[in-house]
Amino acid sequence: MDLHHAFEPEDNRRLSDLCGPLDAHLREVEAALGVKIQRRGAQFTLSGPRAAVHAAREALQQRYDRAHPTLGPGSQTSAEPVAAPVLHTRRADLAGRTPNQTQYLRQMLSSDITFGIGPAGTGKTFLAVACAVDALERQGAQRIVLTRPAVEAGERLGFLPGDLAQKVDPYLRPLYDALYDLMGFDRVNKAFERGQLEIAPLAFMRGRTLNHAFVILDEAQNTTKEQMKMFLTRMGFGSRCVVTGDVSQIDLPAGVPSGLVDAAHVLRKVPGIAFTHFTSADVVRHPLVARIVEAYDAAKARP
Repeated sequence: MDLHHAFEPEDNRRLSDLCGPLDAHLREVEAALGVKIQRRGAQFTLSGPRAAVHAAREALQQRYDRAHPTLGPGSQTSAEPVAAPVLHTRRADLAGRTPNQTQYLRQMLSSDITFGIGPAGTGKTFLAVACAVDALERQGAQRIVLTRPAVEAGERLGFLPGDLAQKVDPYLRPLYDALYDLMGFDRVNKAFERGQLEIAPLAFMRGRTLNHAFVILDEAQNTTKEQMKMFLTRMGFGSRCVVTGDVSQIDLPAGVPSGLVDAAHVLRKVPGIAFTHFTSADVVRHPLVARIVEAYDAAKARP
């Protein structure tokens, strides 16, 4: 059933407390009770089984009643802790495991462009794909576009065998693995058939405008400054971009500056662009991986 409900008296402060950051509180209720909640201002539509819908309405009404009303200019804000983002994917247990990962998730959900920079194993790519899948599931994006520079260690696409997909596939295997984990093999294949998923080398982005898309640029440390600017300016209306990379694994020819390093400096104060810098403390692979990263960082810091 569908139930329409309006919270009164209408109060923006109470609505903010009710919904939580990025509607995190609403998503928690959805996940707990198996309902769907849509909001337009103070008007809410709850969909699902009758008993679950009524339980969700009661839970939301109680939270709204407990929220502090707006007292006027200069009033104190609630000290209630900020809830971690909840994503709609096949992985019900998906959440940030470190403070930086949680911050990264919030930034991807709230910023038009987000940079995730740090060592391998910190979840940069996986969490970016998770946010893209969440946007697709919630119809916040019409398609997911995955791209990365296809030039590494001197290899160029033209010298690799096969058609475009076969040439690019080995470079994008981490993105495929994340998609299969978060959506399932059959759903990924159907999404490709419907045009909801697109994978292409970075060079094929030139001249395009990507509207209503969630776009991920992986391995961005291997872009040149020109490629990075080209990619960031492909962004169209209703789109969101995530750029991931590890500046300790640059494969560009000697003397060619990394577009990721340059962007982190040039764009660090631009409104609407967010940065998360990961460290070895954010590595979520085998514990030895974090120690390996630390050892290399220490060796690099020594004269």
